[in-house]
Amino acid sequence: MFRPVDASTPRPHDRDPGLRWERRHDFPPLVGGFGAEPGAPDVRSPSRFLFWLMRSMGWVVPAMTLAALSWLVPGSLTPWLLGRAIDAGILGRDPMATLGWVALLLGVIAFGVVGGILFHTIAVRMWVISIHGTQRRVGRKAADLGHILGRRVPTGEALSISNSDSDQFGATIDSFGHVIASALSFLFVCVLMFSTSPTLGLVVLVATPLLLAASLPVMRPLTAAQTAERTESSNLTSLATDIVAGLRILRGIGGEQTFARNYERQSQKVRGLGITLGTWQGVVEAISVLLSGILLVVLVYLGAQHMLAGELTVGELISFFGYAVFLVTPMRTFFDFAQRWVQGLVAARKTIALFGADVPWAPRDRQVGERPVLRDESSGVEVHPGEFLAVVSADPEASAALADRLGRYLPSVTGEEPELEDLKGRKLRLARKERAKARARQALADAERAAQLWGVTADGVDYAEYDLASLRERVVVSDTGASLFAGTLQDAVDPWGTHTREEAERALRTASAEDVYDGLPGGWQGRIDEKGRGLSGGQRQRIVLARALVRDPEVLVLVEPTSAVDAHTESRIAERLVEHRRGRTTVVTTASPLLLHRADVVALLVDGREVARGTHVELQAHPDYRRVIARGMEDDDE
Repeated sequence: MFRPVDASTPRPHDRDPGLRWERRHDFPPLVGGFGAEPGAPDVRSPSRFLFWLMRSMGWVVPAMTLAALSWLVPGSLTPWLLGRAIDAGILGRDPMATLGWVALLLGVIAFGVVGGILFHTIAVRMWVISIHGTQRRVGRKAADLGHILGRRVPTGEALSISNSDSDQFGATIDSFGHVIASALSFLFVCVLMFSTSPTLGLVVLVATPLLLAASLPVMRPLTAAQTAERTESSNLTSLATDIVAGLRILRGIGGEQTFARNYERQSQKVRGLGITLGTWQGVVEAISVLLSGILLVVLVYLGAQHMLAGELTVGELISFFGYAVFLVTPMRTFFDFAQRWVQGLVAARKTIALFGADVPWAPRDRQVGERPVLRDESSGVEVHPGEFLAVVSADPEASAALADRLGRYLPSVTGEEPELEDLKGRKLRLARKERAKARARQALADAERAAQLWGVTADGVDYAEYDLASLRERVVVSDTGASLFAGTLQDAVDPWGTHTREEAERALRTASAEDVYDGLPGGWQGRIDEKGRGLSGGQRQRIVLARALVRDPEVLVLVEPTSAVDAHTESRIAERLVEHRRGRTTVVTTASPLLLHRADVVALLVDGREVARGTHVELQAHPDYRRVIARGMEDDDE
């Protein structure tokens, strides 16, 4: 990363070219996990994924369990100590014994306080690391999938996994450690009760599982409500993302109100499902309070009966009352864990759909050469090292398809998934199954296509034989649909943070984007909104071009790089682009005479095949070429 600048900093076009960008060290420290990651995520089932996630936390779950025990066990021991203090000290009229038991009681309470602080500290840290780890894995998986990400999961679903689901995983892991400690402390209390009254201890051991089993019937509708709410929330996120990204287009076609109504309808659906989910959560909470209260009343009643019968002392009765009050906490923890586990399973079910998506490309060891000769078998277009080649086609889709083939990108998805809107019950379940089948068919089709020969060769070897990372390092495709990310101008031009200021300024000048630098307060540190919303279409296109140029690949494929700029700017870009890429291989799909005139070679495509090749002047004698150029000039005039 290069150093920030202020208003007094010289602009890219008048800065000393020898000045280099300085590296910054103002990043926060990395948040690491507690141990090594246990291999690839287990995506065989939602529960397996959750257990894998817990293992990935290293020793944090055992540590949190021990900390919870150090917090809960003193609480379970307190009623016994209080009962002994009453019987041996107060009722026995022994001040020293009373003082001793009280001192021991205070020591146990202090130990519990320290354990509680330790438990909550570890829990919060674990929660943060869980969120960070999930977001990191989602980002890594998204980068691995690249352009096929949208073919596997919807955009809103990926965002939901990274945001809300990552938080849910933290809650689930937290409750898991807590419930283990609660179960152990529950057994400890049962031992204390058995030592005093076997009858009451047996009542607790038998009644507690029965009471918990009585709540199981409400877990199924809770799971269904949780699944429905999370699914529709993801759909709402996807819709909001599409609206924000396409706001300019919506305004252009007058579709703001239509999409506003769609968003309102979807948000109302999420609201209704949220109310339903809240109702079932309230039912579970009410059941937990009711059953805990029933157990408390039963224990107090039986303890009082045993004391009246002379089987318990006053201190032991008070101890049993304390046990009964304490047992409310483990029971509430069990119910809370049941809810958190259900929520975790719902989140995991979506997450494994992402993490289980495989890249269709088989690994290869062959590396692409430094100056490859490229040939596309479908069109017959051949690209030679160091050549500035312009591709002209009467069909823009044919030239765009050529760019995708040169970049080894899978073709766009043509199939449609079934809509889930306004479906309920059996129809909804069938639609979800059909959507899953459609995605599975798409994944299978991608794998079959990736296993075949690609149809583009580098130095006579098909793309399918090369390592994909090596290919993407040599061949970079920049199309008109490329997006800008929110951040600084520096981040937009050099998102890798590996280039010098001189390199970035040269790329910015070649793209004729100095006006963007001048117009942003702070220069290189000026903020750019998501997708470049604060910039004009031409400015966004030029920043995207600068980003591709600063990468300086051996082969650069540009798809209509000047379609949104005026003729004067286009002329400057054409002149500078040829000079900037001299010695490197450049392929430009365009119908602009200004770019065509500067190209070393122009290839004319008709029906997706190369029918003529030569300079711009030479091809003007070709009637198809003249028609395409004339149409391109008419579009520019408009």
